[in-house]
Amino acid sequence: MNTTMQRNRVEIAGYLGKDAQSRFLPTGTKVVNLRLAESYSFTDRNKVKQEHTNWHSVVCYGVVADVAERFMKGDNVFVDGSLQIREFEPNDGSKRRRVVEVVARSVALLARIPGLAAAQQGDDEQHPEALTALPEADDENVEVWPS
Repeated sequence: MNTTMQRNRVEIAGYLGKDAQSRFLPTGTKVVNLRLAESYSFTDRNKVKQEHTNWHSVVCYGVVADVAERFMKGDNVFVDGSLQIREFEPNDGSKRRRVVEVVARSVALLARIPGLAAAQQGDDEQHPEALTALPEADDENVEVWPS
């Protein structure tokens, strides 16, 4: 009897580094791409507190994309999905590339902080601290969408 188990499931909560990017496949299916940052801190072996931010590419299709296309830079978002690894040939003719992305099964807006996009300047991937230092949202600033 084979008792092995395989599972591909990812749950990530973090902040969007830019507004949702929406497009359509030739079949007419809506696709939304998200850039999601989640951060953590730890103490290194020298007892110095360190911060690290991971950036995730998230792809949403169909009805999930209908929800995700409303997301904006700075939104606190929850994603439930699976990992996908795909290879592609860049249009510039360079070497084949491999990307790891999360294909969303469901997404939810946890919090929206009014005016955040206007307050942030520059590229958040170069300055992840802009996303990790967000204030806690109070109940007036929270919009929740069902997943």
